[in-house]
Amino acid sequence: MRIVLFCATQRGYRFLEKMAELAPAAELVVFSFRETPHEPPYLDDIRSLTKSLGGVFHEARQVGNTGWDGFWNTTRADLMFAVSWRYLIPENVYSQAHLGAYVFHDSLLPAYRGFSPTVWAIINGEDHTGVTLFEIAATVDSGAVVDQQRVSIDDDDTIATVLERVTQAYLEILARNLPALMSGNTVSVEQDHSRATYTCRRLPNDNLINWQKPAQEVYNLIRAVTTPYPGAYTTFKGRKLIIWKAQLLRDYPEYKGHIPGRVVEVLPDGVVVLAGDGAILVKEAQFERSEREAASAILSSTRDTLGQ
Repeated sequence: MRIVLFCATQRGYRFLEKMAELAPAAELVVFSFRETPHEPPYLDDIRSLTKSLGGVFHEARQVGNTGWDGFWNTTRADLMFAVSWRYLIPENVYSQAHLGAYVFHDSLLPAYRGFSPTVWAIINGEDHTGVTLFEIAATVDSGAVVDQQRVSIDDDDTIATVLERVTQAYLEILARNLPALMSGNTVSVEQDHSRATYTCRRLPNDNLINWQKPAQEVYNLIRAVTTPYPGAYTTFKGRKLIIWKAQLLRDYPEYKGHIPGRVVEVLPDGVVVLAGDGAILVKEAQFERSEREAASAILSSTRDTLGQ
């Protein structure tokens, strides 16, 4: 049994570990690519793990390029899986897997097809996301579904806590379905494409805080893109200021003299900043190219206004 795995991030590393545990006799062929500068490292870890398992490792992003034609023409694959993979896997590649090629996606498809679904779910104030195992198809996230698992999002979860739950769901779905996948006895169900929703690719400027928005929306953005992502940011005294940790103040007094972005209190555990309505407590922040520190070390006066 030869299993080809296209994977990235520490989730991909953990998926590879689980795959080796569940199918110790399988021959593993693993593809990954170099992390971006803002990401925690993973490529070398995946490479080392693959080799320690006796597998074959390749570093590549565009696995369908003509330079790989010879490889795919001579490499038989039984199963393929894509985990945290960001690049197109064309039909001439995935059709090589005679028992099927499958993708894990961070939503309950057909909802949230596309980019960064977990981030978008938190930004949108959803109370859940999920994981879907589905057959790879020519159009994005549209293949028949093999299995799904709901993942809760609590009111004060950050992206890190939700991603850990999502990763656990990946491993549980893999364990639940791998025997049937390896035997060719998988049952899949077509998606209801009329119910499909989509997400945009996120760009760095999308993390800019708009203090005119309601406090809940500001808070959702902060918790959605904090560690391990680059963080939501604002400006202060002409410099970029990243907000890493905050708390929504759900019962904060209403301000009739109201300036979004204005500091109204400096407390021992943070700085209260007004939004379009309501307020948030900013706890930890960082000027670009500086160290993270308590917000009160940066914002110390009710004359301070963010976002100007």
